Amino acid sequence: MAEEIFRKEETLEMRQRLIGQSCRLFYSEAPVKIVKARGQYLFDENGKRYLDCISNVQHVGHCHPAITKAATAQMDLLNANTRFLHDNIVLYADRLAATLPKKLSVFYFVNSGSEANDLALRLAEQYTQHEDVVVLDHAYHGHLKSLIDISPYKFRKLAGQKEWVHVAPLPDTYRGIYREEHPSPGQAYADTVKHLIEEINKKGRKIAAFFAESLPSVGGQIILPQGYFSKVAEYVRSAGGVFVADEVQTGFGRTGTHFWAFQLQGENFCPDIVTMGKPMGNGHPLACVATTAEIAGAFTANGVEYFNTFGGNPVSCAIGLALLDVIEKEDLRGNAIRVGAHLKDLLKNLQQRHETIGDVRGVGFFVGLELVTDRQTKTPATKTAAWVVKRLKEEDRICVSTDGPWENVLKFKPPMCFSIEDSELVVQCIDRILTDMEAKNLKLENEDI
Repeated sequence: MAEEIFRKEETLEMRQRLIGQSCRLFYSEAPVKIVKARGQYLFDENGKRYLDCISNVQHVGHCHPAITKAATAQMDLLNANTRFLHDNIVLYADRLAATLPKKLSVFYFVNSGSEANDLALRLAEQYTQHEDVVVLDHAYHGHLKSLIDISPYKFRKLAGQKEWVHVAPLPDTYRGIYREEHPSPGQAYADTVKHLIEEINKKGRKIAAFFAESLPSVGGQIILPQGYFSKVAEYVRSAGGVFVADEVQTGFGRTGTHFWAFQLQGENFCPDIVTMGKPMGNGHPLACVATTAEIAGAFTANGVEYFNTFGGNPVSCAIGLALLDVIEKEDLRGNAIRVGAHLKDLLKNLQQRHETIGDVRGVGFFVGLELVTDRQTKTPATKTAAWVVKRLKEEDRICVSTDGPWENVLKFKPPMCFSIEDSELVVQCIDRILTDMEAKNLKLENEDI
């Protein structure tokens, strides 16, 4: 076990004193101090093991030996900025290109999903010569000021909505304006974007981009209805804009069936810009923007050099290449299909026994369990969700977190090595906690606890 420099209480005191308090910890009332990790497991300062259902960043598992080996080998040889000619960046770009539609053939490497999305905005504005952006309600695209401006999840708590930002309804078929029983929810939700664009044009404004997560995460682990992206892209392009798919949370095979979540919308759909980040470096800061030669050409034509000191450096690209190898060699997409489907089936069975489970949705290792106080009204069971998370951590040493506009969706985005046994353990523990609550007739939403 790694040596502990400070006692947990000392570390917490120093953090509270030295680190900005807006940088919050998981389980802030009783934080877990993690000193080591392997695969899908975290270890605290006492050697206690926690099952990690949260860390989608550590995509192929914490501290994967192949990733560590690639990083240290390249670090021992060379790490320099990308103005020096080097093989790694072009090898990596070529490997990424093989996973994407052919027209997405030009790459810009950066260090985080926020950087990637900020650059995507610049590319869209330069190419279209327009400013306005359409985003989905409850969206989150990053922490830079430019991205807070296009993230309703954030800007509604801050300065509010800018006049150049336009919010379309989230295509949530569980609790949105068009639901599962609608004959064509994809078309209906796409038409809301069409009408929004028409209103924008009436004001004499033009859209640069439609910006959306391929599977909205902060919005509550939403699976978008079929046909939605294709119709939206048609409307956006007709209005002179481009389609940006944010794959920062969902890329690199998390869905199992596809390498990119936007591909769930059909093989004929292709965005104009794709951003990627979080899982790309397995915890190492690595992100990217992929786009077309035409959009990249317009960006070059502005005459201003784009230079990113660390983006695409040899060590980052070596790590990125190693991650692609691990996904393939260990059949992690296949694992996401098999284990993800098993997890979803187990949760569906749980739904039959617990009225508080309103919805189970997901694909691969992107799964949401929505808790409600009433299945008819779908009132969010926010406190119940928080209580389940707390008890999983304290009683079972399982790390799960919540998402959604009301924080009532238990989300599962574990490392891709998550196993059948792991999924069965998690569901057994959730079942026990909900059964206990029901047996004691606890009504968390009414302050019983």
